[in-house]
Amino acid sequence: MKVPFIDLKLQYSLIRDEIKNAIDNVLESQQFILGESVERFERLIADYCGGRFAVGVASGTDAILLSMMALDVNANHEVITTPFTFFATAGSISRVGSKPVFVDIDPMTFNMNPDLIEKKITRKTKAIIPVHLFGQMADMDPILEIAKEKNLYVIEDAAQSIGARYKDKKAGNIGDTGCFSFFPTKNLGCYGDGGVIITSSEEIAEKLRLLRVHGSRSKYFHEYIGCNSRLDALQAAVLEVKLKYLDRWTEMRRENANRYKKLFKEKGLIDNGYVVIPFEKEYNYHVYNQYVIKVKERDRLFSFLRENGVGVEIYYPLPIHLQKCYEFLGYKEGDFPEAEKASREAIAIPIFPELTFEQQTYVVEKIYEFYKKH
Repeated sequence: MKVPFIDLKLQYSLIRDEIKNAIDNVLESQQFILGESVERFERLIADYCGGRFAVGVASGTDAILLSMMALDVNANHEVITTPFTFFATAGSISRVGSKPVFVDIDPMTFNMNPDLIEKKITRKTKAIIPVHLFGQMADMDPILEIAKEKNLYVIEDAAQSIGARYKDKKAGNIGDTGCFSFFPTKNLGCYGDGGVIITSSEEIAEKLRLLRVHGSRSKYFHEYIGCNSRLDALQAAVLEVKLKYLDRWTEMRRENANRYKKLFKEKGLIDNGYVVIPFEKEYNYHVYNQYVIKVKERDRLFSFLRENGVGVEIYYPLPIHLQKCYEFLGYKEGDFPEAEKASREAIAIPIFPELTFEQQTYVVEKIYEFYKKH
C-alpha cells in the first residue's frame, strides 16, 4: 500500500466544479489584482478568525514581514521568537534589520515556553512572535501579560493554525496582528502562494494596505517604503470556495488524530515509549496541520517508512539557531536543548482529511513492524 503524505488531487476532485466556476468568474471579470474577489474574501476570513480587519498579501512570509513593517520594527530592535519553526519566522525578523532572539520550546507542545521569555527582554526588544506550530496555539495569556507589562507588540505566526482556538479566541485574533499562510499544503491552501494578516486595529490595517502596494494610497504617490505583496484575485476566489469546507476538514483531521491515538495504544507503541503522540493542552483546540510524533531512531524510521510507501516529513531537522546563516548570532549546540531534541526526534505522518482507516492502520502497522525488528 502507498499512503501519500497529503493528497491534494483527491481534495480537488471533490470540489472541482466549484473551483472552476470561481476561477471562471475571475477570468470573466479580468480583475486579477485586488478588487472585489479579494475584498470579499478578506471580509469572510476576518469574520472567520473573529478579527475586525483582514489584509490579503502574497504569502505567509510576507504577512510576518509586513506586520513588522507596519509596527515599525527595524534595525534598532530585537524580536523574541522560537528556534523550532519554519525559517520564515526568523528570516522575516532579519529582513527588517532586527535581531532574532530565541527562547526554547515546551517539549509537550513544540511551542514557545513563556516562562523563558522575560529574561531575554532587553531595552531593544520591540516584539514577540509566538508560533502556533503544527496546528496548536502557544500559551498566549502569559505572553500577552509580558508584552503588556513591557510595552511590546505581539505578532502571531499562525501560518499552520487557521481555525485553532486558545480558550475562547481563535488563532490570529489575539496579538496585534495574526499572520496566515495559504501555501497549498496548509489546512486552507490556495493554488500557489498567498497569505493574510488579521488585526483589530484600523490604523494597522490601513498601513498594511498601503505597505502591500509600495506604500501608496494613490498611484505614483508614496507615504511609506513598502513592497509588492498582494493576494491575487484568482487565489482569493479559490480560498473563498475552500473556506466553506474548512471546519469539516478540520474535524476530519481531528478524527484522524484520535484514531492514531487509539491505534498506537493498541499496538503498545505509546506505553513502550517508542512513540510520543501530540499533546493537546486542555484549553486548546488543535487543528492538526501536521501530526507530529516523537520517536526513537527517527532517521532510520523515516527511511523505513519511505521505503514502504508511507509519506513522511521531518519538521524540522535543524533548529534555526544552528543554521549556517545565523552563525553570527553566536548560538551553539546545547543553548536550546528542547528544540534540539525535537529536531532529532520529530517526524510527521499523514493526517490529511481524506485519509482512510485502512491507510492509517497501515502507517501504524509499519511503525510497529520497524520497532519489532529493531
